[in-house]
Amino acid sequence: MSAIHNTNPITPAGLAALKARYDHLLGKERPEIVEIVSWAAGNGDRSENGDYLYGRKRMREIDRELAHLAKVMKHAKVVDPSQQPDKSRVFFGATVTVADEDDEQRQVTIVGDKEQDAGRGLLGWSSPMARALRGATVGDLRTVRLPAGEKEWEVLAITYPEAR
Repeated sequence: MSAIHNTNPITPAGLAALKARYDHLLGKERPEIVEIVSWAAGNGDRSENGDYLYGRKRMREIDRELAHLAKVMKHAKVVDPSQQPDKSRVFFGATVTVADEDDEQRQVTIVGDKEQDAGRGLLGWSSPMARALRGATVGDLRTVRLPAGEKEWEVLAITYPEAR
């Protein structure tokens, strides 16, 4: 599982979230917009018809997002972190507790780039911190190069989700 450097890894939950978004757009939002556009088109002059113009614009946005989601899902490699054989090192899907030089602790989970959310502690596989932490064990010091400069983190704990 540690040999996923050149792939587009995603957790099972991350893929499920992308699929749910795709299904919502395709099954709910797009049909609603098609209905609005059809209704608005029947109202005559389309050049000054706000519902028609907005609807066409929104439909293009939805179609772009659907195409993007389809491409991401097609090229994603689902990696189940609970199946990681070496749980003593940081690999994809690990939840890592780190401390900086000021002993401030932070907990992060290494996930696919398409499911990252720094505000929730989800770091993309390609992010500077995730790259620095890859392969680390408890007690290791890792330097992260950030735009504001370098920062050193000590790995305090590594956990993986339990197999279901």
